[in-house]
Amino acid sequence: MNATQFNSFKEFYPYYLSEHSKAGTKLLHFVGTLCVIIFMTLYFIYKDYIYLLFMPTFGYGFAWISHFFIERNKPATFKYPLYSLQGDFLMFWHILIRKIKFNVGD
Repeated sequence: MNATQFNSFKEFYPYYLSEHSKAGTKLLHFVGTLCVIIFMTLYFIYKDYIYLLFMPTFGYGFAWISHFFIERNKPATFKYPLYSLQGDFLMFWHILIRKIKFNVGD
């Protein structure tokens, strides 16, 4: 699938999943997205802007480490930032409800 021809998130998501095929990549994305949710919650509770700075650091940090060292591909964030962000949260949800499963040994 050509990564330059997406007209909707619905078209993009299968590509996104193909770029996250390894269990370690999915796991680190899940952890990063969970960190984003936790820091966003902490921001709303404490109204401390430091939590807003932690959100992209942890969210992208875990994700990019997984792409560079596990998946060995270029993160879709560089080319499709909004679709990629949507994909992170949808994949997080799909893992949470067990629609997407992964074995740590993959």
